[in-house]
Amino acid sequence: MSTSRGASSGVSMDYLAPIWLSTKLAQTQGIDSRVRKKFKGCTLMPNIGYGSDKKTRHYQPNGFKKFVVPNVEDLTYCSEITHNVSTRKRKNIVERASHLNVVVTNKTARLRSQEDE
Repeated sequence: MSTSRGASSGVSMDYLAPIWLSTKLAQTQGIDSRVRKKFKGCTLMPNIGYGSDKKTRHYQPNGFKKFVVPNVEDLTYCSEITHNVSTRKRKNIVERASHLNVVVTNKTARLRSQEDE
């Protein structure tokens, strides 16, 4: 823990979060909580101010928005192949994407594990 009150590390008190709530959204509720009382050197409380800008919210570091692709016909600018696509169809999608100059974020996902065996 650092003593600066600058940017948050994005970590909240995980053990206080209900199972159905993301741990990053959980606010502390204890009456003696050092985090809730905002003591110096403690984790910062999660709040709405740590959200990203609406214009750039879902953009990848390469500048594109990512779209999930289950087949070859749905290829767009920046695509991610769905987890339940077979290796054969995955190869076809990656090959077609290279012809169209489309970025595929997980193009080597299942291909690596099949070649190792």
